[in-house]
Amino acid sequence: MAAAYFYHMTDSTLAETLPVLLEKCLGAGWRAMVRGSSEMQLKAIDMTLWKGKPTSFIPHGIAGGEHDADQPILLTMDAGNNGAKCLFSIGGAPVTAEEIEPLERCFILFDGMDEEATAHARTQWKALTSAGAEAVYWSQETGRWQEKARSAKT
Repeated sequence: MAAAYFYHMTDSTLAETLPVLLEKCLGAGWRAMVRGSSEMQLKAIDMTLWKGKPTSFIPHGIAGGEHDADQPILLTMDAGNNGAKCLFSIGGAPVTAEEIEPLERCFILFDGMDEEATAHARTQWKALTSAGAEAVYWSQETGRWQEKARSAKT
């Protein structure tokens, strides 16, 4: 089962964190799905990725087009799949242990300044680890990303 990586964003925003992680997935040869909780959020991510660094292009598309299956990164609110090896949950989008079973990684990114988002991430951690997924917690409390906790392997 894929490990779930929880990114507690306090010093950087989703628009700063997500492209870096997506580039790493693409660099590993993995397709990715970014599951959001609203169309508005996905459109904002779409614009962020199109306006990224001039030295890097992050190929992607928003679900609903005729080429969804061909997209290296698919932005969606659904549980469909584009052959992804990575699933990103943003904005509290749901993730189940069953769907991450065949994946390489699951990333759960949440705003550490939002108490509701933090509480929801804790609920996701408990649900995934109770189902047997390994979970890793990354924090920016020192100003850079550091692994702060890891669930026991089951």
